[in-house]
Amino acid sequence: MTLILNILWFIFGGFAAGLAWCLGGCLLALTIVGLPWAGAAFRIAGFSFFPFGKAIADRDLMTGQGDMGTGGTGALMNIVWILLGGWYIALGHLALALAQAVTIIGIPFALKNVQLAWLALAPVGKIVIEKP
Repeated sequence: MTLILNILWFIFGGFAAGLAWCLGGCLLALTIVGLPWAGAAFRIAGFSFFPFGKAIADRDLMTGQGDMGTGGTGALMNIVWILLGGWYIALGHLALALAQAVTIIGIPFALKNVQLAWLALAPVGKIVIEKP
């Protein structure tokens, strides 16, 4: 079932969403100021292409150790991210989720868009893991 959902997601918007996140990551990587957020954008891109069978987790909880992206610096980076662009990306994912939730078939896709919206609000310090 996961494979079928991923294929449908990829065909009906996942490819475009993943490419948009890749483009955003490339643009962030071109600037010195945006470089710390480029890695987060590429992680989100990977999740955007094929989100079913994956989950979002806090990096420090999964690895058992903190780093710059999981402590106070990570929180500050997430605040800057929200103010400069994360809020409208999250708003776009929520708008898509509302449109998809209208139909029964679209509900699983709407739930993934809600996950992407949460991830778009605070991507620093998060990782994508495979569900068991």
